[in-house]
Amino acid sequence: MPTNRTLLDIIRFQTDIAKLGLDLGGVMSHVVNRTLSLLDADGAAIELAEGSDMVYRATSGIAEPYIGLRLNLKGSLSGFSVESGKTLRCDDSETDERVDRDACRKIGLRSMIVLPLRHGNETVGVLKAMSSQPAKFSDDDVEALGLMADLISAAMFHAAKFDKDALYYQATHDGLTGLANRALFMDNLRSSLSQSARNHQSVCVLMIDMDGLKRINDNFGHRIGDAVICEFSKRLMDSTRASDTVARLGGDEFSILLTPIELPDGLDTAIQRLTSNIDIPFLFEGKIYQLGASIGSATYPDDGNDLNKLVEIADQRMYAVKQDHHRVSNSQNDH
Repeated sequence: MPTNRTLLDIIRFQTDIAKLGLDLGGVMSHVVNRTLSLLDADGAAIELAEGSDMVYRATSGIAEPYIGLRLNLKGSLSGFSVESGKTLRCDDSETDERVDRDACRKIGLRSMIVLPLRHGNETVGVLKAMSSQPAKFSDDDVEALGLMADLISAAMFHAAKFDKDALYYQATHDGLTGLANRALFMDNLRSSLSQSARNHQSVCVLMIDMDGLKRINDNFGHRIGDAVICEFSKRLMDSTRASDTVARLGGDEFSILLTPIELPDGLDTAIQRLTSNIDIPFLFEGKIYQLGASIGSATYPDDGNDLNKLVEIADQRMYAVKQDHHRVSNSQNDH
């Protein structure tokens, strides 16, 4: 039986979930983060069953870099949990024949609990608690996680208006702008890198940071800030092709996956087009707001083939551009 402290943690968890209401992204993120402390786990993920794949749609801890990862439903413990509707435990991924051993080694997990997430008679995904140690989880841990199963499933489907298609859409798109979210962006990047390796094509990642959003929020309020974010998002979409992926990663952070792309001319043209469209002043409710962006890029194969490294390189280059913008702005203010 779980300890009194664990039961109190579960009650607090239930209260927090209720407060999140219709924010599906917030619900999923909260679930995987609280699972770490509840079970003293090293990682956690919510995976949704999408066709023949299990897809990481929310992650924390050691699983965090693998958001968007796809596993074969037929060859993973998560898939067995979905098909059987049962909570499953693995004490050692090196000896358990039910697991996707390559994926376990990549993430660094040795033991796990996989909890099915049901809606009605259908299991639509799993919550997975992970540890880098063998035999980490006890029967009490399985029971504690099971106490939250119905709550998590109900909260997810309440947020998605009890519609399976809405669940998948809201799990992969930003609620404010309708753009792809981080999970879908990383999923598409992973797929594009595999396809480009086969077709010998280039792929480009753009990391984009809105300039001045904090100032707008502070001076005019978050309602105006949200309008600016939506307009900024629209301009990103208007500046890209149907084959590209435009994502909002959170707050004022955006990313674009350009595929395929001809280097270097195609990249230069894309950034120039984005900059020109973003820089047009935005008229909203009788006031003009100046939009701007700092953009950094990384390309496959020139900058490597590891998707997390490509994102990191593009992010570092974006930050350098942002620092230059600050220096120019400060110099102009001094004069």
